[in-house]
Amino acid sequence: MAEQSLPLPSSLQAWMLAIRPKTLPAGAVPVVLGSALAAADGSFLLFPAVVALICALGIQVATNFINEIYDFRKGADTAERLGPTRTVAAGIISEKTMIRVSALLIGTVFFLGLYLVYTAGWPIFIVGLFSLLFAWAYTGGPYPIAYSGLGDIFVFVFFGLVAVGGTYYVQAHALSLPVLFAAVAPGVFSVNILLVNNIRDIATDRTVGKMTLPARIGAQWARRLYSTLTVVAFVVPVLLSMHGYSQWGMLSLLSAPLAFRLIRQLNASEGRELNNVLAGTGKLMTLHGLLFAAGLLVQ
Repeated sequence: MAEQSLPLPSSLQAWMLAIRPKTLPAGAVPVVLGSALAAADGSFLLFPAVVALICALGIQVATNFINEIYDFRKGADTAERLGPTRTVAAGIISEKTMIRVSALLIGTVFFLGLYLVYTAGWPIFIVGLFSLLFAWAYTGGPYPIAYSGLGDIFVFVFFGLVAVGGTYYVQAHALSLPVLFAAVAPGVFSVNILLVNNIRDIATDRTVGKMTLPARIGAQWARRLYSTLTVVAFVVPVLLSMHGYSQWGMLSLLSAPLAFRLIRQLNASEGRELNNVLAGTGKLMTLHGLLFAAGLLVQ
């Protein structure tokens, strides 16, 4: 009896798989927080904030698309992987189509970013170029960042310090140390999203030489790092309240029960069960970030 093939997803479903919606808080939350900080300082500008949000999400999605292309080429996305289906490896979206769409998306982000350069000056041009370079270099090029174990550092820098600081700068045209303090929270949550993803894929990543941080230090130490970074994220609003910002920013502490539940779930989960922890970490980042941002607006 012939084996029945699984039905392929529709075009929309395929692109949603490639976009990876559960990872998008890493792009959106820092911009929301940066805009809230600008508003708290009396510098909020709607149009630059919206353009910054579109650019941040565009870079996040472009990174995911490029990741599909290069992981497929390097053989990292095999049938044995425990995460969601990767569309290029599964033959749902062709490599050529993914390359074209990625190039179009990067080009769009670049031209939108020129508006931010026009309003805030050359520092944003440099930040934008490095952000787009990171989107490619994360899994592309001769020395891909994701394969070296340095991906977590770059994620913290670009989805934390750069995203929050850059969003604030395009509105306030200045930057301060407390803003960078605040940026630590979304930065460490973004690292946690990556940690869970890579803890799940340790076995298959090691097979193809993709030595992520969890592949290097082991699952247990990676879980401990996740717990430590979660604590750091909850300390940030307290520190910010000591630097003149509203104490209502500590509303973000209301998300602590979810954080504790995710830590327990992470320590008790293996394999595909970690997909739920991954989704939960994105929700935690969103909840913490929105409460933090909303609290900063209360004078």
